[in-house]
Amino acid sequence: MILSLIVASLLSASDLHAQSTGTLIVRVVSDDGPVEHAVVRIGEAAAETNGKGEVELTLPEGQVEVAVERFGFTSRRVTATVKGASQTSITVELEPESVLSENVVVSATRTTQRIQDLPIRVEVVPQEEIDEKLSMTPGDVAMMLTETNGLRVQVTSPSTGAANVRVQGLRGRYTEILSDGLPLYGQAGSISVLQIPPMDLGQVEIIKGVASALYGSSALGGVINLVSRRPKEGQPEREVLVNRTSRGGTDGAIWLSDRTSKEWGYTFLGGLHTQTTDDVNGDGWSDIPSYQRVMARPRLLWENDAGRSVFVTVGGMVENREGGTIEGAVAPDGRPFEDSLDTGRFDAGLIARTPWGKSRVFTFRSSGLLMTHEQRFGESLEHDRHDTWAGEASLNGTAGRHTWVAGAALQQEGYRNKDLPVFDYRHTTTSFFAQDDYAPVPWLSASASGRIDFHSDFGTFFSPRVSVLAKPASGWSARLSTGTGFYVPTPFIEETEATGLSRLAPLGDLEPERGRSVSLDIGWKYRWLELTGTIFRSGIDHVLLLRDNDDSAAYPMQIINAPGPGKTAGTELIARLHHGGFDLIATHMYVDASEPDPESGVRREVPLNPRHSAGIDFLWEFAGRARLGLEAFYTGRQSLDESPYLDQSLRYWLFGVIGEWRVGKARIFVNAENLADYRQTKHVPIVRPSRAPDGSWLDDEWGPLDGRVFNAGVRLRF
Repeated sequence: MILSLIVASLLSASDLHAQSTGTLIVRVVSDDGPVEHAVVRIGEAAAETNGKGEVELTLPEGQVEVAVERFGFTSRRVTATVKGASQTSITVELEPESVLSENVVVSATRTTQRIQDLPIRVEVVPQEEIDEKLSMTPGDVAMMLTETNGLRVQVTSPSTGAANVRVQGLRGRYTEILSDGLPLYGQAGSISVLQIPPMDLGQVEIIKGVASALYGSSALGGVINLVSRRPKEGQPEREVLVNRTSRGGTDGAIWLSDRTSKEWGYTFLGGLHTQTTDDVNGDGWSDIPSYQRVMARPRLLWENDAGRSVFVTVGGMVENREGGTIEGAVAPDGRPFEDSLDTGRFDAGLIARTPWGKSRVFTFRSSGLLMTHEQRFGESLEHDRHDTWAGEASLNGTAGRHTWVAGAALQQEGYRNKDLPVFDYRHTTTSFFAQDDYAPVPWLSASASGRIDFHSDFGTFFSPRVSVLAKPASGWSARLSTGTGFYVPTPFIEETEATGLSRLAPLGDLEPERGRSVSLDIGWKYRWLELTGTIFRSGIDHVLLLRDNDDSAAYPMQIINAPGPGKTAGTELIARLHHGGFDLIATHMYVDASEPDPESGVRREVPLNPRHSAGIDFLWEFAGRARLGLEAFYTGRQSLDESPYLDQSLRYWLFGVIGEWRVGKARIFVNAENLADYRQTKHVPIVRPSRAPDGSWLDDEWGPLDGRVFNAGVRLRF
């Protein structure tokens, strides 16, 4: 009995010793002093620092790993030892991190390197900025892209709101939009940019200038790669967003993400987006088209410790979009005019990677897209189908100071028009590509890439690109890039995407467009300040233009090759100040773009390209739970194409403000766009007095039609 009591006492003392705890005080500081509202995580425990930058946690004795995170600073992990029945203090110093930090990995160049090591300039829109724009337009990426310097979201159809993305003044058809490096949007029309929700994006990678050496014909003007968020181990995410605008728009979206095991993970994005027709200026024509859109995109990820991974994405979307005259109104000819577009899209993609030896990785990519349209434009009705199928195999690796990639690709693009089969086509392209990044010394590196495309209808094309990166001094960098590329003719240019093909003459013997570009980027960075300046120039031969077809009354319009080249030159300036919770961005862009007039051959400015545009965007995060943003954007004069009212547009400013508050697991946001209520229709009508040769009743949209817009919503994690 006595022995049993002694043993029990010893076991009890052992348990007390094993369960003894201590106090750990974590003090978080930066160059500016204590960091308030930093999140300190130790195992399952988490807390925020107080006004002194401190947090106190009671923990079991022993060694622990301390993770410290704070927006605007580089996250850190340190190890601390907790002593039983005593107090231990540690200090963790955080370094300010620019949201444009170059310490991110990009995949658009296929070599998967950090931006700071890439000779090719790649601009990244990080998730912090995506979240800000998500609160402004949860239904599409148009706002995020249009406020990125060097990009312009240009409306191609005011009636339905269709738009595409111009890069450095080049036409939107030259811009390749990818999803995780896959052509899931194909060459299926400019409406796609209004159908891509940003809620599941982790970052956006942008390559400006001719990029055919990387992605072939579709990338003559540049590449926009939308990179999805990945599931995080031990951090399941479940989020619902609901948004409502003062112009009758409603957005609902759900985001799910989790790692079901160490190897398996998934994400899911679902959305329902609606908009009611709004005739803002009361002229009987919809300034904001109505639409109803439902979409779903599940993604599945598998990866193991050996470096093998498989990523699968599937997406489906259905949208009905209607514009034209509103109910009870008529066009100037006394009859109602319907402009509508119904879209159905299904896509799927796969990326598989596996190590190949000690320093090489084999990657296989495959994707498919099927898109159907039913477009009514006045008296004409068209049913068509686009499909894009792609497969690519590549091997990349390192050898000494070389980082290289080589591979082959096969892509097929088809179009079928049930009502106008004369425009049907099926293009098959077999490609071989290679790239070598070489860094002979730490401050100098170069990249040379080339691609050979064997096109089934237009022959063989060789597209080279060369880039050089120099870092002559601390904080300084300079990149010089040049390349050539091509774009094969199709009936889809900005004008025909808006009006359909019923008034277009069958395509004649057209030459492929061939482009070349050169750019010089100089950057300087010191602590919280970043400055970047760019000079760019491009030229495109055999530009495809739309002109009146005087030889045929049955086909009023025809597409021709311009008699001279299209020329674009300009500059970009970006200044960014990021310090603590403050983020200030100032941008300016100058573009001088010209092309031959399709009727006379005399050179003219490219329509709807402002020579000057500028912006100021300020974001302040305070108290760890609130954000306030202010922005102002300037758009200069634009040349107009046969407008009955003006030869040039007017200059204008747009002002906006956004506020966000975190309450528990909810983020409540309120946003106001175009506070001064600037509208194009306050100065000139949008409806033409007579119908244009291409069938349109509307003039070009060079300024906003919707005016002042408020929206408010909530993002709730559960």
